[in-house]
Amino acid sequence: MPVDQETPAPPAPTPTSSLEQTPTPPADQTPAAETPQPPAAETPTPPADESPTPTAPEVPTPSPAEAAVQPAEETPKPTQSVDDPLATRVGFFAPLTGAHASLGTEAMNGATLALEEINLAGGVLDHPLKLIIKDTESLPEKTGNVVNDLINTEKVVALIGEIATDRSLIAAALAQPAGIPMITPSATNEKVTATGDHIFRVCFTDAFQAAVMAKFARSLEVEKAAILFDASSASSTAQMEAFKADVLQHEGTILAEEFYRVGDTDFAYQLNAIRDKIPDIIFLPGYFTEAAPIIRQARQLGIDAPFLGTDGWESTEFLKMAGPAANNCYFATHFSNEQSSEKVRAFSDAYYARFGTAPSSVAALTYDSVWLLAEALKHAGRADPAAIRNAISEIRDSPGVTGIISFDKGADPKKPAIVIRVQDGKFSYLETIEL
Repeated sequence: MPVDQETPAPPAPTPTSSLEQTPTPPADQTPAAETPQPPAAETPTPPADESPTPTAPEVPTPSPAEAAVQPAEETPKPTQSVDDPLATRVGFFAPLTGAHASLGTEAMNGATLALEEINLAGGVLDHPLKLIIKDTESLPEKTGNVVNDLINTEKVVALIGEIATDRSLIAAALAQPAGIPMITPSATNEKVTATGDHIFRVCFTDAFQAAVMAKFARSLEVEKAAILFDASSASSTAQMEAFKADVLQHEGTILAEEFYRVGDTDFAYQLNAIRDKIPDIIFLPGYFTEAAPIIRQARQLGIDAPFLGTDGWESTEFLKMAGPAANNCYFATHFSNEQSSEKVRAFSDAYYARFGTAPSSVAALTYDSVWLLAEALKHAGRADPAAIRNAISEIRDSPGVTGIISFDKGADPKKPAIVIRVQDGKFSYLETIEL
């Protein structure tokens, strides 16, 4: 993800994909410019008295090998193709507005690129895939309506989403009894796929990435740690518990354990308590929305210890919000465009050519999710939810850009984690860790 570049981003090619968005803005507002427009033939029904908070998508512009610092002004919009009445309808739902809009836009970009590649190659079962796009507005309370609409009104045969655990748990509870297979690109909490046998993920889990960061901490010869976690988040809580258990198992010490809640802005009480214990590192699992101001406030209070985080940090917004305070901090994630494989380079180049920015982990995971679904459709031989679900469960050694994906041991693939270093306004690949 990139630094500012003087030359303009390359123009987007004209795709032959089929994308359809059915946004639900209030009647008296205009939808955000970055979300794709619905086909003329379809008129969505907006909810009453609801006001999403549009957020401009991130579109920085450097070489694909660099890390991002600043978004550009606009994301290229997917181009509609002529509708095929036999196109396979797939529901895609993500936070395209609201607090996590930057992540949702990256997810939609990854899905768009995969869809264009699949349809340019002839689609699946002699017909194109068609994404029916819905915005969860970064709100759990919106997610149920979105997923019910995709299942019951849009009649999709599969779902891709959501990117966050809390919203994915709501979606899974609806998809499972409806018999609709669901693939979440990046919801890491174990409870998501435990909902039932129709729910899958392409990312690793909370317990895994927390154990990875505990192992990484030991490589820094850390003996004393503090923890600051989001008590309102199932993922952050699970990561805290797994990290703590791993540190104690390896005879480390947890000097302090403090918590905050999503939406908090003043962290002085927790940080003062941690500062007094003088830890070697501070484990901070959570989203960038709180992690960045926590790190900035910690430096203002004289705390110099490195912070270790997890995949919720990965956003260019984190870099902008934390600034130099985030130097010498580290987090676990799923993908880096600095990896040397040919598949990663080809994906990074294609993504950059299409969107003018390097891909994030969320973009890469969503790209893999769409390709995985296409593979399952091909093996199923028909666009039937039950057949698609069975085909997904039988996938073995599928080569994704985020790693090899197999479901031979359940719905959670075994994959390594990438450790990223934050330095000088950039995310830089440090190492790959397996357990």
